[in-house]
Amino acid sequence: MKSSSHQLLNRNLRWFLLAMILANIAGQMAYSMLALYLVDLGASVPQVGLVFTVASLVPMALQLLGGWISDTIGRLRAIAIGSSIAVIGYLLFLFSPSWEWIMVGLCVEYVSNAFVGPSFGAYVAEQSDEAKRGQVFGITKSIYMIVSVIGPTLAGFLAYRFSFRWMLLVAFGLYAMATCVRVWMATAEQFAPTRAAEKPTLGKLKLQMGALLTMLFGGGLLTWIWITDAINDTTFNLIGQLYPIYLADIGLQNIARIGLLNGTWGLASILASLLSGRLSDRIGERRVIAGSFLIVTLSLVSLMQARGFLGFALAMFLYGFGIGGLMPAYDSLISKAVPEDKRGLAFGFFGTSLGILSLPFPWIGAQLWERFGPQTPFWITTIACAISSLIVWLRFSLPKKGKPELINGSS
Repeated sequence: MKSSSHQLLNRNLRWFLLAMILANIAGQMAYSMLALYLVDLGASVPQVGLVFTVASLVPMALQLLGGWISDTIGRLRAIAIGSSIAVIGYLLFLFSPSWEWIMVGLCVEYVSNAFVGPSFGAYVAEQSDEAKRGQVFGITKSIYMIVSVIGPTLAGFLAYRFSFRWMLLVAFGLYAMATCVRVWMATAEQFAPTRAAEKPTLGKLKLQMGALLTMLFGGGLLTWIWITDAINDTTFNLIGQLYPIYLADIGLQNIARIGLLNGTWGLASILASLLSGRLSDRIGERRVIAGSFLIVTLSLVSLMQARGFLGFALAMFLYGFGIGGLMPAYDSLISKAVPEDKRGLAFGFFGTSLGILSLPFPWIGAQLWERFGPQTPFWITTIACAISSLIVWLRFSLPKKGKPELINGSS
């Protein structure tokens, strides 16, 4: 008998996802309109870029700390702390007299990313059966993607019909509700974690970090996960800001059609996330990840060969399907490759290290476009995906039960 999403998600996860939905609708509302709000407050385009660049440094600097805090005091407590701090950021959005104060508010709000991000995947892993973990990650990822459509749509409607401040007031209300749910979960006895909280100390941080780095650079599964993730996070950033320009300038698609193509990408990502989770549990994450990289490779080749709208639509569908297939399978595999007491730190390390590596790549992609032609960054990403698919097929395999030493490459 097939499992339903109700059976896959226990009570804790259902409350957890309710808070995630409220928080991410609020976040997508604010982020999608923040650049326009900054301009409305008098910021120039370079100043808008400065705001988001400065704010992006906050989660990079704090994700490791957030992940470690999650491992020591508990996932729900770490999330509640980050969410409570972020509420102050939303208040600053709402009452900022100038764009400089918006930058301060964004830096404060981004603290939540450092605490919630590493804890999210770790908590989902703890609350799910390992045999069905891929499906649970697939459901959570697809819900997140649906929310990323609802948030900007609602924000655009409210900002257009009323004002930016009214839109931000609604976003604040939604985020405050999410925070209340998270604080309640962190303090209620019915959500108490099975593992006792520990007192965070610098000595324990050094010990946990040393153990994680030993696993990461031991030549085992976690090493190859990080390598492929790093290759593709950087190369995807080469083209992340360029493909709409490519569709317009090279593909000669108008804005309305580009919107439809982006919608096609989003729909494919949602479908692929659900399918990826189910397939990860049935045939293994390795096959799903390798296959998803091949689909992305095919999609980019198709994108560069396409000449009409239907050709671009097929390419964008394949691109979304490949990307959507990667995320649940990767999260599921990482959760299985890392011991429970180090998962928060591991997710934090991945976020920090990959964020730092990826930081200059949008600029590098633009330089490649200008100097060597518009297709150059796309070809580099295509080759990276093909190589990653081969690495995944050859190197990704979970150790047999009772042999955890194979994860970190020890004999």
